[in-house]
Amino acid sequence: MDKLICTECGREFFLKEVIWRCKCGGILDVDFKAKFPVNKIKQRRPTLWRYREAIPVEDDKNIVSFDEGFTPLTKIEFNERYVLVKQDHLFPTGSFKDRGACVLISKTKELKIKKVVEDSSGNAGCAIAAYCAKANIDCNIFVPQATASEKLVQMKFYGAKLRKISGTREDTANAALKVAEKEYYASHSWNPFFLHGTKTFAFEVCEQLGWKPPDTIILPVGNGTLLLGAYIGFSELLNAGITDKIPKIIAVQAKNCAPLYNAFRENLREIPKIEKENTLAEGIAIAEPVRGRQIIEAVKKTNGDFIVVDDSEIKESLKDMCRRGYYIEPTSASAVAGIKKYLRKSNYNEVIVSVFTGHGLKTTGKMLKILN
Repeated sequence: MDKLICTECGREFFLKEVIWRCKCGGILDVDFKAKFPVNKIKQRRPTLWRYREAIPVEDDKNIVSFDEGFTPLTKIEFNERYVLVKQDHLFPTGSFKDRGACVLISKTKELKIKKVVEDSSGNAGCAIAAYCAKANIDCNIFVPQATASEKLVQMKFYGAKLRKISGTREDTANAALKVAEKEYYASHSWNPFFLHGTKTFAFEVCEQLGWKPPDTIILPVGNGTLLLGAYIGFSELLNAGITDKIPKIIAVQAKNCAPLYNAFRENLREIPKIEKENTLAEGIAIAEPVRGRQIIEAVKKTNGDFIVVDDSEIKESLKDMCRRGYYIEPTSASAVAGIKKYLRKSNYNEVIVSVFTGHGLKTTGKMLKILN
């Protein structure tokens, strides 16, 4: 039976329960048996909902969608090598976070919840706000004081109520957590249904490769919502007998905020406290990732690795991609910088997939500074 399971105490809950965290304080995961009727999938519209039997929303009437998904998987050359890149910056709100938001808010609607709270440095807040707008769900988003004005405007136009929090990104999360004691937390890091939207990245990649997994995926990592979703998705494809392996996961962090890289390198069970510095890749500048242990475990299970890139490498990669016509935000460029580093030691015939996570139009102010 499909259920929610606490990662700390093992307690189980029904999927219909209005709960985002275990009563012991532990993180919840969704235990769900995904199915892949390939012949039916091939005949459906090119959206992420073509994988309907693999998404834990019971009734179709609760689906909240902008026909998102099935983004292009584009071959791009890097130093005479080719990498396949998912153009997830082309989603309706301009980032891959729409994957998680459409499933989470669909489930929220199914649970008959009328009001949610979320915290975000930008992209997740925009995605949650957009889908709440379509579902007519009241949306309150806590944002860091320094959040890009372009993203704040986007959230406001969707009708979200914003609460600006001074201090660190972690201060913003803590402020939202207090409110979430009484309101449903539509969190992209805490709420497990978000990951069952981001996992569709794996389904699309697999189908676009002829129902075969790539050898390696290279993803930027802050809270790890795309990485964990991809790991869940490729695991479900393997368990369903569609594929024969899970790709090696290469996680990319910004050098100025790399707690997961440090924990991985030092083989630590707990994520160490760090002195976070400013970085161009603000979307992955997470000093205390809630699912940090799970992220590291996923990388280890796939014989993967962590890579760090500095701001000069991010800036160079950003300019490189933009001059080729891909207008991505700086956080997306961290993955490109990671690709360039990884290719130096990769096998020539390795099938590698990466991603453009967010659109450059969402960070115009920062892009102008880089240009000057």
